[in-house]
Amino acid sequence: MRTIATPNAPAAIGPYSQAQISGNHLFTSGQIPLVPGTMEMVTGPIEAQAEQVLKNLAAVLAAAGTGWDRVVKTTVFLTDMADFAAFNAVYEKALGAAKPARSTVQVAALPKGAKVEIELIAEV
Repeated sequence: MRTIATPNAPAAIGPYSQAQISGNHLFTSGQIPLVPGTMEMVTGPIEAQAEQVLKNLAAVLAAAGTGWDRVVKTTVFLTDMADFAAFNAVYEKALGAAKPARSTVQVAALPKGAKVEIELIAEV
C-alpha cells in the first residue's frame, strides 16, 4: 500500500490518511468542506459545501495521478436528503462526463457540522 498526502486537500483530523493506494485502486477517506491550509469549514448552503468537498477530492485524485474519469464509485453522505437535487447539480458539473457508480445516504450528523461528506474509489 502507498499513502497519499497532499497539502492541496485538508489534512486528516484523526488517525487516518487522506487516501491509500492498494494495487491499482485509490481509496479515499471521506472529505468534508474544509479549506486546505486553514482547516476552516465552508459554511452556507449545500452547493458551497459540495463544491469544496469536490475540490478536495480532485486534489487527492491529482496527488495520486488519477482523475474523475477513473473514479469507479462514490459514496455521498448528506445530513438532509432535501439537499439531493442541489447537490446533484454541483456534482454533475464537477464530474463532467464521468458517471461513476454512486450511493447517497442521509445521516444524522457529520464531523464539524458538515452537510456533506464524500468518499471514493478510483483506478490509478
